[in-house]
Amino acid sequence: MEGKIVLVTGASSGIGLEACVKLARMGAEVVMVARNAAKGEAALADVRARSGSSKVSLLCCDFASQSAIRKLAAEYRDRHQRLDVLVNNAGMVSSTRELTEDGIEQTFAVNHLGYFLLTNLLLDRLVASAPARIVNVASVGHRRGTMDFDDLGFEKGYWIMKAYGRSKLGNVLFTRELARRLEGKRVTVNCLHPGGVATSIWGKAPGWAKPILSIAKLFMITPEQGGDRIVYLATNPAVEGKTGGYYEKNRLVSPSTRAQDPELAKKLWDVSLQLVHL
Repeated sequence: MEGKIVLVTGASSGIGLEACVKLARMGAEVVMVARNAAKGEAALADVRARSGSSKVSLLCCDFASQSAIRKLAAEYRDRHQRLDVLVNNAGMVSSTRELTEDGIEQTFAVNHLGYFLLTNLLLDRLVASAPARIVNVASVGHRRGTMDFDDLGFEKGYWIMKAYGRSKLGNVLFTRELARRLEGKRVTVNCLHPGGVATSIWGKAPGWAKPILSIAKLFMITPEQGGDRIVYLATNPAVEGKTGGYYEKNRLVSPSTRAQDPELAKKLWDVSLQLVHL
């Protein structure tokens, strides 16, 4: 990874942080993206200390804001002429239905549209840096996800797991459609379920779910193990040239039937374009 530049979102904790440590150790120049500046600075110091690398920097962005994502892309472009690997990892869940400043249901806005908008804003940098890779952190939760274009924002009834599943189905559909559109450009795009990881993403889960999650965490993998799976797709020669795939435990597996629907993927792409005003 010497000489390569990697941009990692959701980098201040959990699997994103651990992926940054490993990528920096491998010699990559790592640009971390965090929502909170103070947390981001602490994470930056942590990555530099554990990796022994000084080629690590920080940018801040709240992925619930499209204007913030546009600012992030502009700041990255001002500082860097190339982008070898983009890791879309920033994500969240919300126990109640909340709207972003752009008027979009928050889980879908952050987890799907955040990936979609940032990737499209930096796509020319990736193509110019080819061979390049895009890694989208999805989830096995996509298998229960639905895509109702008449009620994308769950106005007719919100439930945390339905919202999360829809956003993660969006990640897989986006991965497959983007791979199709990038054919022949030597930019690969793959997604993964990092595993059931003991991180803070479920901190906003409803009260009734907390006891279940505390038991589930006993069987979860560590953030380091989840980070390894991101690094595998970002760097491993075994994945070179492979695109449009969904991975579990570093193995290419079939996603849900819905996630394999090319018409659904195209429709989501068109709707997403409208929602982010591209």
